Amino acid sequence: MTASADHEISSIVSEFLDRRREPIVAEWSASQFFAGGGGDREQAAIDCAEVLTGVRRAVVAGDADNPAADGFAGIRTLLEVLTAQQSDDSRLVVDTAASIRSLRDPLLRLWHEENLADGAVVPGAILLGAAVDTLGLVLLDVALSAGRDTIASQREQLAELSTPVIKLWDGVLAIPLIGTLDSMRSQVATESLLQAILDQQARVAILDITGVPTVDTMVAQHLLKTAQAARLMGAECVISGIRPQIAHTMVQLGIDLEEVVTRAKLADAFTYALGKLGLSVVGTGPGDL
Repeated sequence: MTASADHEISSIVSEFLDRRREPIVAEWSASQFFAGGGGDREQAAIDCAEVLTGVRRAVVAGDADNPAADGFAGIRTLLEVLTAQQSDDSRLVVDTAASIRSLRDPLLRLWHEENLADGAVVPGAILLGAAVDTLGLVLLDVALSAGRDTIASQREQLAELSTPVIKLWDGVLAIPLIGTLDSMRSQVATESLLQAILDQQARVAILDITGVPTVDTMVAQHLLKTAQAARLMGAECVISGIRPQIAHTMVQLGIDLEEVVTRAKLADAFTYALGKLGLSVVGTGPGDL
Protein backbone atom coordinates (compact mmCIF):
# COMPACT_ATOMS: atom_id res chain seq x y z
CA MET A 1 0.00 0.00 0.00
CA THR A 2 1.33 3.43 -0.97
CA ALA A 3 1.90 6.27 1.46
CA SER A 4 -1.06 8.17 0.04
CA ALA A 5 -3.29 5.12 0.44
CA ASP A 6 -2.09 4.66 4.02
CA HIS A 7 -2.89 8.29 4.74
CA GLU A 8 -6.35 7.90 3.21
CA ILE A 9 -7.11 4.83 5.34
CA SER A 10 -5.84 6.63 8.45
CA SER A 11 -8.16 9.55 7.64
CA ILE A 12 -11.15 7.26 7.15
CA VAL A 13 -10.44 5.41 10.42
CA SER A 14 -9.87 8.60 12.42
CA GLU A 15 -13.11 10.06 11.03
CA PHE A 16 -14.91 6.84 12.04
CA LEU A 17 -13.50 7.02 15.58
CA ASP A 18 -14.68 10.62 15.86
CA ARG A 19 -18.10 10.10 14.33
CA ARG A 20 -18.92 6.88 16.22
CA ARG A 21 -17.39 8.11 19.46
CA GLU A 22 -20.55 7.76 21.54
CA PRO A 23 -21.37 4.12 20.67
CA ILE A 24 -17.70 3.14 21.03
CA VAL A 25 -17.53 4.72 24.48
CA ALA A 26 -20.82 3.06 25.43
CA GLU A 27 -19.46 -0.36 24.42
CA TRP A 28 -16.06 0.14 26.04
CA SER A 29 -17.39 1.53 29.32
CA ALA A 30 -19.23 -1.73 29.92
CA SER A 31 -16.08 -3.80 29.52
CA GLN A 32 -14.35 -5.40 32.50
CA PHE A 33 -11.26 -3.23 32.12
CA PHE A 34 -13.10 0.08 32.52
CA ALA A 35 -15.98 -1.05 34.74
CA GLY A 36 -14.05 -3.61 36.83
CA GLY A 37 -12.62 -1.08 39.28
CA GLY A 38 -15.98 -0.59 40.97
CA GLY A 39 -16.36 3.01 39.76
CA ASP A 40 -19.62 4.37 38.34
CA ARG A 41 -20.52 4.18 34.67
CA GLU A 42 -20.14 7.93 34.26
CA GLN A 43 -16.48 7.81 35.32
CA ALA A 44 -15.92 4.75 33.15
CA ALA A 45 -17.33 6.66 30.16
CA ILE A 46 -15.00 9.60 30.88
CA ASP A 47 -12.00 7.25 31.04
CA CYS A 48 -13.07 5.51 27.83
CA ALA A 49 -13.41 8.81 26.01
CA GLU A 50 -9.89 9.83 27.06
CA VAL A 51 -8.39 6.50 25.96
CA LEU A 52 -10.26 6.69 22.65
CA THR A 53 -8.88 10.19 22.10
CA GLY A 54 -5.35 8.86 22.60
CA VAL A 55 -5.91 5.99 20.18
CA ARG A 56 -7.33 8.35 17.58
CA ARG A 57 -4.34 10.70 17.95
CA ALA A 58 -2.00 7.78 17.27
CA VAL A 59 -4.02 6.77 14.21
CA VAL A 60 -4.05 10.32 12.81
CA ALA A 61 -0.28 10.58 13.29
CA GLY A 62 0.30 7.27 11.53
CA ASP A 63 1.65 5.76 14.76
CA ALA A 64 -1.00 3.14 15.48
CA ASP A 65 1.69 0.48 15.93
CA ASN A 66 4.08 2.62 17.99
CA PRO A 67 3.70 2.27 21.80
CA ALA A 68 5.84 5.40 22.29
CA ALA A 69 3.55 7.57 20.14
CA ASP A 70 2.28 10.82 21.63
CA GLY A 71 -1.28 9.54 21.54
CA PHE A 72 -0.47 6.60 23.80
CA ALA A 73 1.97 8.59 25.94
CA GLY A 74 -0.79 11.11 26.67
CA ILE A 75 -3.03 8.46 28.26
CA ARG A 76 -0.30 6.55 30.09
CA THR A 77 -1.06 8.11 33.48
CA LEU A 78 -4.72 7.17 33.14
CA LEU A 79 -3.74 3.63 32.12
CA GLU A 80 -1.57 3.40 35.25
CA VAL A 81 -4.61 4.22 37.38
CA LEU A 82 -6.84 1.78 35.54
CA THR A 83 -4.24 -0.99 35.64
CA ALA A 84 -3.80 -0.53 39.41
CA GLN A 85 -7.48 -1.45 39.79
CA GLN A 86 -6.80 -4.90 38.38
CA SER A 87 -6.16 -6.91 41.57
CA ASP A 88 -4.74 -10.25 40.39
CA ASP A 89 -1.14 -9.79 39.24
CA SER A 90 -0.77 -13.53 38.61
CA ARG A 91 -3.26 -13.23 35.71
CA LEU A 92 -1.74 -10.08 34.26
CA VAL A 93 -1.13 -11.35 30.72
CA VAL A 94 -4.41 -13.29 30.52
CA ASP A 95 -6.47 -10.40 31.89
CA THR A 96 -4.78 -7.88 29.60
CA ALA A 97 -5.48 -10.07 26.58
CA ALA A 98 -9.13 -10.36 27.66
CA SER A 99 -9.33 -6.59 28.15
CA ILE A 100 -7.94 -5.89 24.70
CA ARG A 101 -10.32 -8.39 23.14
CA SER A 102 -13.24 -6.68 24.90
CA LEU A 103 -12.16 -3.40 23.28
CA ARG A 104 -11.26 -4.75 19.85
CA ASP A 105 -14.40 -6.83 19.19
CA PRO A 106 -17.03 -4.07 19.55
CA LEU A 107 -14.78 -1.63 17.72
CA LEU A 108 -14.44 -3.93 14.72
CA ARG A 109 -18.15 -4.76 14.81
CA LEU A 110 -19.04 -1.07 14.60
CA TRP A 111 -16.46 -0.66 11.84
CA HIS A 112 -18.01 -3.41 9.73
CA GLU A 113 -21.43 -1.80 10.16
CA GLU A 114 -20.13 1.21 8.23
CA ASN A 115 -21.09 1.67 4.59
CA LEU A 116 -17.55 1.75 3.28
CA ALA A 117 -15.93 1.14 -0.07
CA ASP A 118 -14.60 -2.40 -0.41
CA GLY A 119 -11.02 -1.16 -0.62
CA ALA A 120 -11.23 0.44 2.83
CA VAL A 121 -12.88 -2.28 4.92
CA VAL A 122 -9.98 -4.70 5.36
CA PRO A 123 -7.13 -2.13 5.64
CA GLY A 124 -9.20 -0.12 8.10
CA ALA A 125 -9.93 -3.19 10.22
CA ILE A 126 -6.21 -4.05 10.23
CA LEU A 127 -5.37 -0.50 11.30
CA LEU A 128 -7.93 -0.54 14.12
CA GLY A 129 -6.72 -3.94 15.28
CA ALA A 130 -3.12 -2.70 15.29
CA ALA A 131 -4.07 0.37 17.33
CA VAL A 132 -5.86 -1.71 19.95
CA ASP A 133 -3.03 -4.26 20.07
CA THR A 134 -0.55 -1.42 20.64
CA LEU A 135 -2.78 -0.17 23.44
CA GLY A 136 -2.46 -3.66 24.93
CA LEU A 137 1.34 -3.43 24.76
CA VAL A 138 1.21 -0.10 26.58
CA LEU A 139 -1.05 -1.63 29.23
CA LEU A 140 1.37 -4.50 29.79
CA ASP A 141 4.33 -2.13 30.01
CA VAL A 142 2.47 0.05 32.52
CA ALA A 143 1.55 -2.96 34.65
CA LEU A 144 5.05 -4.43 34.55
CA SER A 145 6.61 -1.05 35.38
CA ALA A 146 4.29 -0.72 38.36
CA GLY A 147 5.30 -4.21 39.47
CA ARG A 148 8.99 -3.34 39.18
CA ASP A 149 8.46 -0.16 41.17
CA THR A 150 6.62 -2.10 43.88
CA ILE A 151 9.37 -4.71 44.09
CA ALA A 152 12.06 -2.02 44.24
CA SER A 153 10.18 -0.23 47.01
CA GLN A 154 9.74 -3.47 48.95
CA ARG A 155 13.44 -4.30 48.56
CA GLU A 156 14.37 -0.87 49.88
CA GLN A 157 12.04 -1.28 52.86
CA LEU A 158 13.48 -4.72 53.59
CA ALA A 159 17.00 -3.34 53.34
CA GLU A 160 16.12 -0.65 55.87
CA LEU A 161 14.57 -3.22 58.20
CA SER A 162 17.61 -5.49 57.89
CA THR A 163 20.07 -2.72 58.79
CA PRO A 164 18.76 -1.22 62.05
CA VAL A 165 20.82 1.31 63.99
CA ILE A 166 20.85 0.49 67.70
CA LYS A 167 21.65 2.90 70.52
CA LEU A 168 23.86 0.99 72.97
CA TRP A 169 24.63 3.96 75.22
CA ASP A 170 24.48 7.72 75.13
CA GLY A 171 26.93 8.56 72.35
CA VAL A 172 27.39 4.93 71.23
CA LEU A 173 25.59 3.44 68.23
CA ALA A 174 25.83 0.01 66.62
CA ILE A 175 24.60 -1.36 63.34
CA PRO A 176 24.62 -5.15 63.07
CA LEU A 177 25.13 -6.22 59.46
CA ILE A 178 23.63 -9.61 58.64
CA GLY A 179 23.75 -11.53 55.38
CA THR A 180 25.30 -10.63 52.05
CA LEU A 181 26.02 -6.96 51.50
CA ASP A 182 25.07 -5.72 48.06
CA SER A 183 25.41 -2.14 46.86
CA MET A 184 21.87 -1.17 47.86
CA ARG A 185 22.11 -2.57 51.39
CA SER A 186 25.52 -1.00 51.82
CA GLN A 187 24.17 2.38 50.78
CA VAL A 188 21.14 2.08 53.09
CA ALA A 189 23.35 1.01 56.01
CA THR A 190 25.70 3.94 55.52
CA GLU A 191 22.90 6.49 55.19
CA SER A 192 21.06 5.11 58.23
CA LEU A 193 24.18 5.19 60.39
CA LEU A 194 25.20 8.70 59.36
CA GLN A 195 21.69 10.02 60.00
CA ALA A 196 21.65 8.38 63.43
CA ILE A 197 25.07 9.90 64.23
CA LEU A 198 23.68 13.31 63.34
CA ASP A 199 20.41 12.87 65.24
CA GLN A 200 21.98 11.49 68.42
CA GLN A 201 25.33 13.30 68.29
CA ALA A 202 27.07 9.96 68.69
CA ARG A 203 30.80 9.82 69.29
CA VAL A 204 31.36 6.14 68.52
CA ALA A 205 29.68 3.98 65.87
CA ILE A 206 30.15 0.22 65.82
CA LEU A 207 29.83 -1.75 62.59
CA ASP A 208 29.31 -5.36 63.62
CA ILE A 209 29.91 -7.86 60.80
CA THR A 210 29.44 -11.04 62.85
CA GLY A 211 26.49 -11.97 60.63
CA VAL A 212 28.26 -11.27 57.34
CA PRO A 213 29.27 -14.65 55.86
CA THR A 214 32.08 -13.40 53.62
CA VAL A 215 34.05 -10.23 53.16
CA ASP A 216 35.29 -9.42 49.68
CA THR A 217 36.86 -6.29 48.26
CA MET A 218 33.47 -4.60 47.72
CA VAL A 219 32.38 -5.21 51.33
CA ALA A 220 35.74 -4.03 52.67
CA GLN A 221 35.56 -0.85 50.61
CA HIS A 222 32.08 -0.22 51.95
CA LEU A 223 33.31 -0.63 55.53
CA LEU A 224 36.18 1.76 54.95
CA LYS A 225 34.02 4.39 53.27
CA THR A 226 31.45 4.17 56.06
CA ALA A 227 34.20 4.60 58.67
CA GLN A 228 35.58 7.61 56.80
CA ALA A 229 32.13 9.19 56.48
CA ALA A 230 31.47 8.67 60.20
CA ARG A 231 34.81 10.28 61.03
CA LEU A 232 33.90 13.32 58.95
CA MET A 233 30.79 13.67 61.11
CA GLY A 234 32.82 13.58 64.31
CA ALA A 235 32.32 9.93 65.28
CA GLU A 236 34.88 7.17 65.46
CA CYS A 237 33.93 3.95 63.71
CA VAL A 238 34.79 0.56 65.20
CA ILE A 239 34.45 -2.68 63.22
CA SER A 240 33.65 -5.75 65.28
CA GLY A 241 32.90 -9.40 64.56
CA ILE A 242 35.96 -10.15 62.44
CA ARG A 243 36.23 -13.93 62.65
CA PRO A 244 39.47 -15.83 61.93
CA GLN A 245 38.27 -16.93 58.49
CA ILE A 246 37.36 -13.36 57.54
CA ALA A 247 40.66 -12.03 58.91
CA HIS A 248 42.52 -14.58 56.79
CA THR A 249 40.53 -13.66 53.69
CA MET A 250 41.13 -9.95 54.21
CA VAL A 251 44.88 -10.54 54.51
CA GLN A 252 44.86 -12.57 51.29
CA LEU A 253 42.95 -9.82 49.50
CA GLY A 254 45.41 -7.22 50.77
CA ILE A 255 42.66 -5.25 52.52
CA ASP A 256 44.16 -2.68 54.87
CA LEU A 257 42.09 -1.59 57.88
CA GLU A 258 44.92 0.15 59.70
CA GLU A 259 43.00 3.41 59.96
CA VAL A 260 40.00 1.70 61.57
CA VAL A 261 39.79 0.24 65.07
CA THR A 262 38.79 -3.44 64.91
CA ARG A 263 37.65 -5.85 67.59
CA ALA A 264 36.87 -9.55 67.48
CA LYS A 265 33.57 -9.29 69.36
CA LEU A 266 30.80 -6.73 69.72
CA ALA A 267 31.30 -6.76 73.50
CA ASP A 268 34.94 -5.80 73.03
CA ALA A 269 33.96 -2.99 70.69
CA PHE A 270 31.39 -1.74 73.21
CA THR A 271 34.00 -1.76 75.98
CA TYR A 272 36.32 0.25 73.72
CA ALA A 273 33.52 2.72 72.97
CA LEU A 274 32.80 3.24 76.65
CA GLY A 275 36.51 3.90 77.20
CA LYS A 276 36.41 6.61 74.54
CA LEU A 277 33.64 8.24 76.56
CA GLY A 278 35.67 8.03 79.76
CA LEU A 279 33.55 5.22 81.15
CA SER A 280 34.41 1.68 82.24
CA VAL A 281 32.67 -1.53 83.14
CA VAL A 282 33.07 -2.46 86.81
CA GLY A 283 32.15 -5.85 88.21
CA THR A 284 29.68 -6.05 91.10
CA GLY A 285 30.27 -9.66 92.20
CA PRO A 286 30.46 -10.77 95.86
CA GLY A 287 34.19 -10.12 95.99
CA ASP A 288 33.63 -6.46 95.08
CA LEU A 289 31.21 -5.72 97.92
